[in-house]
Amino acid sequence: MCPDNPIAPPRAAWLPQRLEAVLFDLDGTLLDTAGDIALALNRAVGEHGWGPIPAVEVQSFIGRGGPMLVRRAAESQGRPLDDATHAAIVERFFHHYGALQATDECTARPFPGVAQGLRQVHEAGLKTGIVTNKQQRFAMSLARRLGLAEWIDVYVGGDTCPKRKPDPMPVLFACNALGVAAGAALMVGDSINDVMAARGAGVAVVCVPYGYNEGQDPRALPCDAIVESIADLPALLGLSAPAGPG
Repeated sequence: MCPDNPIAPPRAAWLPQRLEAVLFDLDGTLLDTAGDIALALNRAVGEHGWGPIPAVEVQSFIGRGGPMLVRRAAESQGRPLDDATHAAIVERFFHHYGALQATDECTARPFPGVAQGLRQVHEAGLKTGIVTNKQQRFAMSLARRLGLAEWIDVYVGGDTCPKRKPDPMPVLFACNALGVAAGAALMVGDSINDVMAARGAGVAVVCVPYGYNEGQDPRALPCDAIVESIADLPALLGLSAPAGPG
């Protein structure tokens, strides 16, 4: 028979002794954005006479920002891509993606449990940030549109620093912006880019199993722990239960 007051599990050795901040990836971790990205990409490449790319294939391209997304699209169709054409398609992709966010065509949604988990982490007194390879303006716009902005303290996009994830620079930039040491932060993501960036910055890293990870299984990532949902993160961190549904 289980005891009425079971003993709490010991604190995971990989967790910072004094956790002060939690950093989140955006695409595939907090938000399901693959449909919008596929639509904007297909509109951009269609203007250059390319054929449509299935959304499920585009999802495997996601992870390293718009410029790499376009390069992977070209590779998928066996198309040569000079610098001028690459730059032009990237610019049109950003145009179409930004336009989508201002219309009812936008299908981006938080994954189940995201609002609840973000709220609880923030209300527990931890600082929070988004560290994404998506442009900062898009990250901020989506957070506002989907009602998550009140629980986010800083946004670091793919255009914020000279280097993107998997380089650790964006993670370290976010820690500095939040005023916390890297050793007091945790990264939450869905891809090898998040794991490599966190490891390089000396930050603990937790992954979700439902993300994009460039078409690979996120469960195979060399992270410190897996949480089925962002709603499960507070329990992993030893935070108190939320007051109500989110």
